[in-house]
Amino acid sequence: MALTAAPLATRIDRHAAVRLRLIDGFQLVVDDLAVDAPLAAQRLVAFLALHPRPLHRNYVAGALWLDKTDTRATSNLRSALWRTRGYGERLIRSSRTHLGLADDVYVDVAEVDAVARKLLAGHAGDVAADTKLLGGELLPDWYDDWVLIERERLRQLCLHGLEQLSASWLARGSVALAADAAFAAVAAEPLRESAHRALVDAHLAAGNCGEAARQFKQYRALLRNALGLEPSPAFRQQIAEVLGRQKVARG
Repeated sequence: MALTAAPLATRIDRHAAVRLRLIDGFQLVVDDLAVDAPLAAQRLVAFLALHPRPLHRNYVAGALWLDKTDTRATSNLRSALWRTRGYGERLIRSSRTHLGLADDVYVDVAEVDAVARKLLAGHAGDVAADTKLLGGELLPDWYDDWVLIERERLRQLCLHGLEQLSASWLARGSVALAADAAFAAVAAEPLRESAHRALVDAHLAAGNCGEAARQFKQYRALLRNALGLEPSPAFRQQIAEVLGRQKVARG
């Protein structure tokens, strides 16, 4: 039986009977009941979820058990599949040669990816963006190379998405929502200047020059202590102009 990859849209139905969440930890829900899956089964399911196309069994075994012989890795894969008994037939599609996630499984990573890409494409008005979803971390405390690579890719995509969301809210005059999106970006990466600049822009749009200056000073202290660096000249100039306006106003 040949397996085909499911389109991204089929992975983002939050009302699906089988729901897989990998943001901020592994959670599998089948028919509204949480499944206590063994770690080996979790790793297999997560690996398939992060690869939207069907994968050859040998590739899956080799990637998940790098330190094992081919024979042992294949045996471990069979064991992991067996450990999904009772729900695996609804979660994993398999053929003699390939494995893939079932088409009708909701995967939160797919939703995060889709939302962030829509924001970056300038379609903020078409997106019900959840700053908590975009600000989450993929499988924290998992240190497999394939997780670390995908975690960083998704993190960068979400940071850009949150900054774009903040700018879009600001352009529409929704200053509080703009600040919320910027705060989420700052929380996800405290050393990222563009996130702090988005937050400063929101403060300035609200007329809170003092909060804008305070945010800059906090970022500058953090950057100095962590990396021994200074904010960019453009950021320093922006704040200098704000402080200059304050002095003129007090005049």
